[in-house]
Amino acid sequence: MAKPFMDEDFLLETPTARRLYHDYAAPQPILDYHCHLPPAEIAQNKPFRNITEVWLGGDHYKWRFMRSAGVTEDFITGDQPDQAKFRRFCEVLPMGVGNPLYHWCHLELRRFFGTDIVVSAATADALWELCNAKLKQPECFARGLMQSAKVRGVCTTDDPVDDLANHQAIAADQSFSIKVLPTFRPDRSFNIDRADYPDYLRQLSAASGVPIHRFADVCKALDARLEHFARCGCRLSDHGLDTVTFYEEATEAELDRILARRLEGAALSPKDIEQYKTAVLLHVGREYAKRDWAMQLHMSALRNNNSRMFQQLGADTGWDSISDGPVAAKLSRYLDALDRDNRLPRTILYGLNPIHNEVLGTMIGNFQDGRVIGKMQFGSGWWFNDQKDGMIRQMTALANLGNLGAFVGMLTDSRSFLSYTRHEYFRRILCNLIGGWVENGEYPQDWAQLQQVVEGICYHNASRYFGLGTA
Repeated sequence: MAKPFMDEDFLLETPTARRLYHDYAAPQPILDYHCHLPPAEIAQNKPFRNITEVWLGGDHYKWRFMRSAGVTEDFITGDQPDQAKFRRFCEVLPMGVGNPLYHWCHLELRRFFGTDIVVSAATADALWELCNAKLKQPECFARGLMQSAKVRGVCTTDDPVDDLANHQAIAADQSFSIKVLPTFRPDRSFNIDRADYPDYLRQLSAASGVPIHRFADVCKALDARLEHFARCGCRLSDHGLDTVTFYEEATEAELDRILARRLEGAALSPKDIEQYKTAVLLHVGREYAKRDWAMQLHMSALRNNNSRMFQQLGADTGWDSISDGPVAAKLSRYLDALDRDNRLPRTILYGLNPIHNEVLGTMIGNFQDGRVIGKMQFGSGWWFNDQKDGMIRQMTALANLGNLGAFVGMLTDSRSFLSYTRHEYFRRILCNLIGGWVENGEYPQDWAQLQQVVEGICYHNASRYFGLGTA
């Protein structure tokens, strides 16, 4: 006899798994330490005009699926009416058997809109009316969605030139108790090979008040922005390295020459680019260690593969994939260079290519220092690995090679205020994995110890690790 669709024991295959989830994991609050929520929408407590805006807007996971189902771009990012876009999504979602989107969407409808209606062409209009009625209520405005998900804190993703005015406004609002803190994302500061790099340096100079002519000026400007972020409560950085194909040391004179040539419009050699990126990343890494911040490194994304659609729609619209480039050798050199003078910050390594799970699972063990629990982290299944098999692979590799009990757990990495159900999805998979080991006699049925492990991974480890004051 088939199990009911997504009942209260969804993904929980054993009695141990069910107890671990319902008693220990489910009650935990959420610390979403890496997301892409727009701070302005939190500051303004944005109301959403309809379900299409909050459910489909900016969600490249759903956009990629719709394209694969034969939905034309005018119903995805184009100018068709919102209800028509919603109907098209509802028509094709039933094709998503085995896709985590199918689970995420139904979890979102249940947890935020209180309905167990199954999405289909036949139910689209009823869901449209039901969800839009709920969205008119304050509990479904941006802040209300966060509060109903039991969120204690979020860390957004912010460029060094951002003035962080929205973060300051949120922090000053005593009526809102959720911590919303910035994350320092300096990718544009080291991507000297980008066409807009000179323009970005002008923005960085204006934001920092530091005239930029030499490499030391770039570092000084970044330091000024680090101080500004620190005053706004920042405790994390994040880097999209994509492919870790660079590590090449350089003298300051060489770096000055590279920067001067770039500002003059001259072409740089691959070695020049590698030296410059290395130098900026070493500088900021040491600064994070000085401030006791955590550093996140996201690796192995191959972005903007479809040049025609990139020209039409821009970045982050669903044209990215997994890269198969190497990561180990130069990542090791970078981490070692920081560690040599004891200036390696607590670090999280995220790999988009699952063939690197064991690479990263062993890499973190090279730089643990015994002073911070889980100082080096193998980050949760990210992006294309943010699904059942990907999460199991990542956690199994971490358990096999390191310390799953010290893991800082799940994040949304999302622009959607509805995506907190991904924490529930992760917690169910976590409890089923550990519960299976217990049922199989691979771990004792010590409920006090199991409670500590599960609650730690779901919330307490991250709260302690990042020191955001959310305990």
